[in-house]
Amino acid sequence: MSITTSATPHLFWITSRAAGIVALVLASLGVCLGLLMALKLFKGRRPDMLVLHEILSLTTIGAILIHGLSLLGDRYLHPSLADIAIPFVSGYQTVWTSLGIIAGWGLALLGLSYYLRRYIGAERWRSLHRLTVVVWLAGLVHALGEGTDAGQVWFLAMIAIVVVPATALALVRYFTDEQPKPAASRRTVPTGGPPTFAD
Repeated sequence: MSITTSATPHLFWITSRAAGIVALVLASLGVCLGLLMALKLFKGRRPDMLVLHEILSLTTIGAILIHGLSLLGDRYLHPSLADIAIPFVSGYQTVWTSLGIIAGWGLALLGLSYYLRRYIGAERWRSLHRLTVVVWLAGLVHALGEGTDAGQVWFLAMIAIVVVPATALALVRYFTDEQPKPAASRRTVPTGGPPTFAD
């Protein structure tokens, strides 16, 4: 005798889980691409890579929105808008949930800041954008600490495929990062176009 369980009552929870996984994978790919663009080997391919990086950033934000908002329909948690949008408000696994909220807001704001870089200032924007790796790591910790699938082999293998290269590139970027040039010398060198996510 077989027992069939309908997924309908858990549809919002399943949707949130799926969107969360997609967001983490897309964010990891975006981080990888951004760090690759910082390498001298890929300097000539920046325009094409920048378009792809922008697409990854925007789709990551979309997946994060679905991940959070779909929980509003979950019958088990019954979270409020504040629970999914404000850190340390939710009583459900508060630390892990808050890390996810902080990471979600951070990735969204840093991604959208690209369109405000002329108002922020190129140098200030570049410095600010480097925090992307920090909030990405916060999202990773959130997924591993609270994620329903965190203990599954398939989940860990899939995440490792995108997280390990991103982590390796971040370390390379950190240990080979060039010191900023003096302002006087920067004024004599043409910029060659607008700043990119990798700068």
